[in-house]
Amino acid sequence: MTTPSIRPATPADIPAIAAIYTHAVLHGTASWELAPPDEAEMLRRLEATLTGGYPYLVAEEAGTVLGYAYAGAYRPRPAYRATVENSIYVAPAAQGTGLGGRLLEALMADCTNRGFRQMIAVIGDGTGASVGSRRLHEKAGFRLIGIAEKVGFKHGRWLDQMLMQKELGDGDRTPPA
Repeated sequence: MTTPSIRPATPADIPAIAAIYTHAVLHGTASWELAPPDEAEMLRRLEATLTGGYPYLVAEEAGTVLGYAYAGAYRPRPAYRATVENSIYVAPAAQGTGLGGRLLEALMADCTNRGFRQMIAVIGDGTGASVGSRRLHEKAGFRLIGIAEKVGFKHGRWLDQMLMQKELGDGDRTPPA
């Protein structure tokens, strides 16, 4: 087995991205969407991310997209311009292989190169079923900054939301561009 390559996402990746996300929406608690968006909506989201100046990456092996990661605005107001929120989704067959960590490392490097200073992980159900996402971020150097308890309801139960943060590049030692 070869090591998956990580590259920028393209519109041609949307069917695979949508399939991975559909599984996450229907079976997991990482996303709090209740119905999976169609491919047209996923394409719109990809284009909005790229147009906004944020990275969107895929991990691919032998022509098959196994996972994806992207960053976007943490909040829309200008004072937040140096802070991004990350998202990572891995196909069920590739989970537990270290691919999520490779995607996160590549995403952090890309965001650092673009001048972003802080990355926030908003982990749905980080104290429950999404404990793997919490561990992934801890391994990458993120620290817990808060838990909002019972703020989401999905799959018949209340969910906590965990916030984790990692400094990128110069962090808060110099003003952002």
